[in-house]
Amino acid sequence: MTKITFIGAGSTIFMKNILGDCLHFEALRDAEFALMDIDPQRLDESAFVARKMIATMGVGASVKTFSDQRAALDGADFVVVAFQIGGYDPCTITDFEIPKSYGLRQTIADTLGVGGIMRGLRTVPHLWQVARDMSDLCPDALMLQYVNPMAINTWALAEAFPEIRQVGLCHSVQNTVQEIAHDLSLPQSEIDYRVAGVNHVAFFLELAHNGQSLYPRLAEGYRNGVLPKGPLLMPRCPNKVRYEVMRHLGYFCTESSEHLAEYVPWFIKDGREDLITEFGIPLDEYPQRCIEQQADWSEQAQALKAEGAVSVPKSHEFAAEIMNAVVTDTPYVIYGNLPNRGQMPQLPLGAAVETPCLVDRNGVQPSVVDDVPPQLIALMRSQINVQELTVRALIEENRDHVHHAAMMDPHTAAELDLRQISNMVDEMLTAHGDWMPAWLRDKRAA
Repeated sequence: MTKITFIGAGSTIFMKNILGDCLHFEALRDAEFALMDIDPQRLDESAFVARKMIATMGVGASVKTFSDQRAALDGADFVVVAFQIGGYDPCTITDFEIPKSYGLRQTIADTLGVGGIMRGLRTVPHLWQVARDMSDLCPDALMLQYVNPMAINTWALAEAFPEIRQVGLCHSVQNTVQEIAHDLSLPQSEIDYRVAGVNHVAFFLELAHNGQSLYPRLAEGYRNGVLPKGPLLMPRCPNKVRYEVMRHLGYFCTESSEHLAEYVPWFIKDGREDLITEFGIPLDEYPQRCIEQQADWSEQAQALKAEGAVSVPKSHEFAAEIMNAVVTDTPYVIYGNLPNRGQMPQLPLGAAVETPCLVDRNGVQPSVVDDVPPQLIALMRSQINVQELTVRALIEENRDHVHHAAMMDPHTAAELDLRQISNMVDEMLTAHGDWMPAWLRDKRAA
């Protein structure tokens, strides 16, 4: 019997998508699902919904709940990790409000920038504890890691626990194909593509329909003001940033315009409200969305509990496809984040990179992509600089490197001077307090 453990199972809707996907595969329908979370109410809600899905599908899977991480991991074959250390309140609030007081505005603050750095510092020690427990209790298990900041997490896990089998997973590639299909009025299944880069800053190196490149249509549509058609997955962001970057760099990015705007120095600039307006950049909107999502998740969970049979549609997440491919030795191709062992020779070894990966009983095996245009490599390196310094800070317990990471962030450096950056970082570390690892809590350690 396959054992699938969820660490952070209190994220009920996310758990529902992944567990529900598993129930569509014959090889996983009798799996044992071990759900672990530190919030007993959210955990109970997730378990209730999971059992209703299993009953709806009429399969033999079972569900057990755990408040103890080690007990949940014991004997696992797959470990799905999905948690947010510090949550919206207080940590996301801190990650927005303190930079804003320095004049540094953000859109999401969870992947790069000073917000992404802080989230990485909070998150990696907990991922390391999961890896440490996996080494003891399920050393052959595969970790399917869905936590942001994805690249920092993946890199830091590989540095500290190279023996752990892991892959960082995101849905940005699938979402972007869906948006392109929407803008061009094409069936999503008919679009052919090849992507590579770093998570959230990967690019469509090939994008075609019936053997013809779609780039001329995208460029012409944007030039004529026809594209983008309008929000599809991000209702409050018109998606113009990605089109503008494509216009100048030649390729379409995998992450939303809302995200991309804060990864680069070109769009969110002090005194340039014209840019914010023209490109529809939703500054400070994400905190409000977090509040709405928390309420929505609660409402959805309660609705799912109240319903009789629960619908179990299949999502476009990769997790269940990976598990099925490993268990049945059925080859499947995903986009996965793995440490660079040569699959992207134009980028530094060790960096977390996102490329096509073959999955079968041997696990997740990346394919080589060595033809990325130099302008895209340059942009990716600007992201890797921040990621590497954050990982080095964590590995070496070096507070200075936290400051260095923020200094090298493209958006932060475009808005603030060195003294402002240093003071802001110290203020944020102090405000996060016990959410940070112990070596960062005492400013005198600097």
